[in-house]
Amino acid sequence: MHAALTILTDELRRLKAQGVKNVSISPDSVATLRRVVQARKGTQPAAAPAAEPASAGRLAVTAVREPAPAAKAESAPAPEPKLPPPPPFTLPEGTKEERMAALRTIVLNDPECAKHVRPGKKIVVGVGTLDAKIMFVGEAPGAEEEVQGEPFVGPAGQLLTKMIQGMGLKREGVYIGNIMNWRPELPVGAGGVQYGNRAPTVEEMSYCLPYLRAQLAIVNPDVIVALGATAAQGLLGFGTFKTLGEVRGRWKDFEGKPLMVTYHPSYILREPTNKKKRMIWEDLLMVMERAGLPVSEKQRGYFLDK
Repeated sequence: MHAALTILTDELRRLKAQGVKNVSISPDSVATLRRVVQARKGTQPAAAPAAEPASAGRLAVTAVREPAPAAKAESAPAPEPKLPPPPPFTLPEGTKEERMAALRTIVLNDPECAKHVRPGKKIVVGVGTLDAKIMFVGEAPGAEEEVQGEPFVGPAGQLLTKMIQGMGLKREGVYIGNIMNWRPELPVGAGGVQYGNRAPTVEEMSYCLPYLRAQLAIVNPDVIVALGATAAQGLLGFGTFKTLGEVRGRWKDFEGKPLMVTYHPSYILREPTNKKKRMIWEDLLMVMERAGLPVSEKQRGYFLDK
């Protein structure tokens, strides 16, 4: 035992020399040391407390309680999903206009969508020309969108409209949609008003994604633009990337269509610097070229000024 104590003392001194100020040992080890000390004194050891500071060459030694073995977990049934599976539907044959009208009827009458829309608010479906070369996709409606029943009409939507105009197009010359058809819910304040937005869950986007795929099939654009990380996750697959920088500005694929991932317009609203504007604009220049749109030298030079 004397040799063991000598080894322990030497180890504590070594740790102290390395700058270590605290070490932790188990209550059983503390009890053993106390028995040795008490035996030398010829007295009975007192019960060791659960956590007891000691001193060894002015190095604090703290006894820590070892965790009790975890109780064996009993198998529990999987939690019931909050949303049912997406409902199957078939669009009729016909013109683009006829098929989109049929799709809008299906979405607007979806009982699950209606259940998640607050009184006085609207389900949101995409808007724009059905012959669009470019389709912009966001994540979900916000406060202004659920009032008007149209995607991207709030501050971020107004900025998106300016970005589209910078591309030499009009808002009505592209197609704009969201993965989600209702505004993700948060607790409401006085008067039943919801303040703030939250990102939709995987389950919510999975429910609405078939409706976005149907819009894509009808419009059949040349290029898709995913606006923001949440929309990109919904289209590329949940968990396929950790940060938007991993996929932003790189061509991907969705349903056989080239997909460009860029920042959400709100990214600029939070800090409207030319540097941030230029990052998004470079992505849109690639979209314009891929869609066969003319790009002037003036457009190539947008937001290069510091």
